Amino acid sequence: MKILVINSGSSSIKYKLFDTETHEMVCAGLVERIGLNGSRVKHELHRDGGWEEMVRETPAPDHETGLKLVAGLLTEPGIAVIDDPAEIAAVGHRVVHGGERFSQTAIIDDEVIEAIRDLIPYAPLHNPANLEGILVARRLFHQAAQVAVFDTAFHQTMPARAYRYALPNALYEEHGVRVYGFHGTSHRYVSKQAAAWLGKPLEETTLITAHLGNGASMAAVKNGRSVDTTMGFTPLPGLMMGTRSGDFDPAVIFYLANNLGMSLAEIDRLLNKQSGLLGVAGSSDVRDVIAKMEAGDENARLALEMYAYRIKKYIGAYMAALGRVDALVFTAGVGENSPLVRQMSCAGLEHLGVVLDEAKNAAQAHDIMPIHAENSRVRILVIPTNEELEIAQQTYDILNRSAG
Repeated sequence: MKILVINSGSSSIKYKLFDTETHEMVCAGLVERIGLNGSRVKHELHRDGGWEEMVRETPAPDHETGLKLVAGLLTEPGIAVIDDPAEIAAVGHRVVHGGERFSQTAIIDDEVIEAIRDLIPYAPLHNPANLEGILVARRLFHQAAQVAVFDTAFHQTMPARAYRYALPNALYEEHGVRVYGFHGTSHRYVSKQAAAWLGKPLEETTLITAHLGNGASMAAVKNGRSVDTTMGFTPLPGLMMGTRSGDFDPAVIFYLANNLGMSLAEIDRLLNKQSGLLGVAGSSDVRDVIAKMEAGDENARLALEMYAYRIKKYIGAYMAALGRVDALVFTAGVGENSPLVRQMSCAGLEHLGVVLDEAKNAAQAHDIMPIHAENSRVRILVIPTNEELEIAQQTYDILNRSAG
């Protein structure tokens, strides 16, 4: 079975094609600057034991044109990976917000489409683009099953004590104001990988997973199920991120509005686009912040200390919530590639059984990499995430279940 995975953004389409018979990714790419000048497609093709990349500048005024470009590349003579688009049995779509309606992957029909549309107010920057990708894919790959995989679904197992806010009941009951959590596809994928590495059934594995990228979140995973997570009603709270503030006193918003005259739109932009590492260190990229710190920039040093301190606090909090922890997992761009962030985040946790091996931590991770010391009660793992593969796997699984 060939499964096309699509992550449709407001001005981009990321895609990967998987062959479930060979368990391989066949090709991957990105259509970017959709609807803008300078649109182009980057396409990577796996053949002759390696990867070839091509970049083409080409107009893409809308998502339909963008997906047509993708379909054309898949069947283009000389680089074709399929003979006909009809060979694609399913299209798996990343959908950011599934609300309380979706706790599992869903085969897309008109009812699911309307539910995703109804959830747009909860994710106004993401769900409209996700929905556009679904509608276009239904037209272009009409023979294929369309499947939605929701970022929020993994966290729907949280108990009410974790997902409810201490706000009047009506805000939850009538308006759905609660913790939803995000990055669920990544947290689910690395949880499964960690359980397999530990040699335990996922249902008997308890983990703390740290997805550290430009956006960052952590999850407490008890017996394979999310019981708490750092992001909330939106992706803003929790850890300090590239441009997002993470946790802070919400009364600051009143101060900004009443004393500094800032509008709600300005405050929204400040907290989501101008804060985090960027606000403190002047750069949203951890690599740049580290370079600045090494050059003597004290703001960069403070930013890194704040960043790691937030991670460390949540590790401690989740150890208290979970009791026994089998492993602490680092993943995503920063989690996989920054030994310094991992070292700073684990420093001082030895009394909790979290002991890092500095030599192992300094190595470059290409696969699952254990970085704990021999006397560490909690395993510490670096696991490369693969959200697209997880989407493909969930798409395959739900189609198999529905077929038989």
